[in-house]
Amino acid sequence: MKEAKGTVYLVGAGPGDIGLLTIKGLRCLQKADVVVYDFHLNVHILDYIKRDAELIYAGKRGGRHDMTQEEINAVLVKKALEGKDVCRLKGGDPFVFGRGGEEAEVLTEAGIRFEVVPGISSAIAAPAYAGIPLTHRDYASSFVVVPGNEASTKKESSIDWPALAKGSGTIVFLMAIKNIEEVSQRLIDNGKAPDTPVAVIRWGTRAEQRTIVSTVGEIPAAVRNSEIRPPAVVVVGDVVRLRDKLDWFEKKPLFGHRVLVTREHAGGFEPLEELGAEVTVFPTIKVVPPESWQALDTAIGRVGDYDWIVFTSAAGVRSFFGRLLDLDRDVRELYGIKICAIGAKTAAEVRRFGLKVDLVPESFRAEGLIRAFGGPGAFRGMKILLPRAETAREVFPEAVRGAGGEIDTPVAYRAVKPESHGKRMKRFLREGRITIATFTSEATFTNFCEMMGDEAGDLLAGVTIAAIGPVTAAAIERAGLKVEIVPETATVEALVEAITAYSLGLRGQTRRHTSRQ
Repeated sequence: MKEAKGTVYLVGAGPGDIGLLTIKGLRCLQKADVVVYDFHLNVHILDYIKRDAELIYAGKRGGRHDMTQEEINAVLVKKALEGKDVCRLKGGDPFVFGRGGEEAEVLTEAGIRFEVVPGISSAIAAPAYAGIPLTHRDYASSFVVVPGNEASTKKESSIDWPALAKGSGTIVFLMAIKNIEEVSQRLIDNGKAPDTPVAVIRWGTRAEQRTIVSTVGEIPAAVRNSEIRPPAVVVVGDVVRLRDKLDWFEKKPLFGHRVLVTREHAGGFEPLEELGAEVTVFPTIKVVPPESWQALDTAIGRVGDYDWIVFTSAAGVRSFFGRLLDLDRDVRELYGIKICAIGAKTAAEVRRFGLKVDLVPESFRAEGLIRAFGGPGAFRGMKILLPRAETAREVFPEAVRGAGGEIDTPVAYRAVKPESHGKRMKRFLREGRITIATFTSEATFTNFCEMMGDEAGDLLAGVTIAAIGPVTAAAIERAGLKVEIVPETATVEALVEAITAYSLGLRGQTRRHTSRQ
């Protein structure tokens, strides 16, 4: 029997800020079997795809095509006819100079169902992030979006230059940088005043956004002198005068920073994004089950014998209670057992299961945990369960046993290195696109170095390094690198606060570094 046809989703990914991807676009991306994506989008959007989805790069960079439009059309049809759902992921909006209409026509002719998910076009997003409203009652009541690559003198150009130059609305040119001299001259030749304000916004909505302001007559020289290259949006009109007053994005305290997060999720780092930084997630550890549940199952089987259960991480909490329920046991079996949680996030995870946390140490190192219990002498006769990661320090267990207490330390989870070659991250680091690298454990750093290979040290040489605590910092410094940021408390919240304080102190230096990217 013939296999059912798949559906093709023509999805606009927005101009770069990953937060501008629509909810519907995200849902289409997450359920797609195949993702065909372009260059001009935030590649970290691809982190949301299904793990077994097929990725096909169809982008164009610097005029070089990896796939022609005809080849893209063919692959969309081919994959859909195989019964696969396809997400055609485009930067900006698929129907605004994105050739989405052409692709939709081909799909219709092939009898393939498709849906269009509009995206936020750079034509409106880049000016907005540069503080330039395209319409304003005092300046312009309309705007027009024009392809700048049709600015040459060829007769077949469909642009009505006289109407464009003499109109009172805002003009937005896309794909115009390579033809900026022709754009300028065409406008002047057809009646646009040479002193009309112009803004050019490169990589709008991104950490490396850069904006220059000039006039129609002088913009070609300004672009040359500033070495502005594509992708960029050109805005022509009196609304540009509002930039000085309305510039908001580039004035954010951490604008220009791109912060590398090396754990699986960026939860807790949101305050940095609110201050203008862009968070880039590159997981160097992945939490997986232990190779054998036997030790943990045995401990759960005699859980009523323990006086305390100590959780050192949220992952340990989830793994312990997940296994408890898998064994068809009941959380009521923990009645009377005291619970210690290291860190506010770990404590919050325990409370999700309806249990009270009796002790949260002020210090999150093993030495601080010992002090929180009242010192080594407090462990005499005590029975403790410590479900933990496969690799962990032995300071606390040794202190308990040395004082005459009993402690079981079954492996509840393993933190392993993901299967990733890190090619994209290497490129980001070489291009200077990471300003701060964060490491939340010794394992995140060790795995990062293994994934980057022999050039790991060189790649991090120009990057500010932040470590969550002294143990992690010591591991980094043993590798010959300097750690600039270590919070007093080993939590993500404290790390974020320390990064913010450090970055604000060096904001001038960071802005100059960013301008050279």
